[in-house]
Amino acid sequence: MNGPIVRVENVVKTFGPTVRALDDVSLEFEPGIVYGLLGPNGAGKTTLIRVLTTLLKADSGYAEVAGIDVRKDPVAARNHIGLAGQFAAVDDYLTGRENVEMVGRLYNLSASDAKQRAADVLKRIHLDDAADRTVRTYSGGMRRRLDLAASLVGRPSVLFLDEPTTGIDPQSRLDLWDLIRDLIVTGTTVLLTTQYLDEADQLANQIAVIDRGKLIAQGTGNELKDKMGGSVIELHVAEEDRPRTLEALAAISGEATFEAGHQSIRLPAPDGSQTLLAVVRRLDATSITVQDVALKKPTLDDVFLALTGRGAAEAEAERESPKKPERRRRRERSAV
Repeated sequence: MNGPIVRVENVVKTFGPTVRALDDVSLEFEPGIVYGLLGPNGAGKTTLIRVLTTLLKADSGYAEVAGIDVRKDPVAARNHIGLAGQFAAVDDYLTGRENVEMVGRLYNLSASDAKQRAADVLKRIHLDDAADRTVRTYSGGMRRRLDLAASLVGRPSVLFLDEPTTGIDPQSRLDLWDLIRDLIVTGTTVLLTTQYLDEADQLANQIAVIDRGKLIAQGTGNELKDKMGGSVIELHVAEEDRPRTLEALAAISGEATFEAGHQSIRLPAPDGSQTLLAVVRRLDATSITVQDVALKKPTLDDVFLALTGRGAAEAEAERESPKKPERRRRRERSAV
């Protein structure tokens, strides 16, 4: 399609008198990309996903998917979207094939079409060998892939993935990354919410950062990093040497600081390797032993910390512990 495939204008969603989950959010993006939505727990990411997938109605504002107003025509919008939520919405007592066929029937596919599409998507996500096993025998990574298969059976134009790699092992996470890349190649657009900054850096063509219901930054990963300025030097010394190190580095840069979260000393390196060389020489002259030193470009973690006041580790610690009740998850799957 021509123009944005997802468009959000001034969307507001509140819960009760005090919680403003979405606060005048506006964004849009073109088809054929991964659009990453970053933010700490409670930032509003899932609420926005639920508005766009017709599971919640915004209090005000406008949202469309594939040119369809999700508020005025939710049924038509659902024909163009797929959703994989934070927890795999699959039935443990059905086989993988039966789970996907059931979702196909919820998309109003005929029995034969649902069977054929289930076979196609199970092969596509490399679960065809396990398709006839009950899901209770699946690993966590296999369950997430099955949930993704169910989201694809309707052949959506836009696939919404809400923290799809939460709680799975590193290899399964890499496998899902490969699947998401394959989806883009075959023409599916993906909106991905995540708290894993490396995930957004690896997958997303465009990134937006949301915090406390507000969209606070957006652009490519490199554009967001460029806003943080140039390279920095990060070094570690013994705790007793930190005051002397900061004093010694003041002659090179008055902006050297101790970062408690990383237990490191950081300072701007506008001249890159030349600044690094000056730091090493200065510390050697003052007989300070450096445990390690590195010249680094800004990362999305730096962007996240600067924009939200929290680093990735702290955001990860805020992750919700209670899981959605099974009935609620099934209702969400049925609604889409």
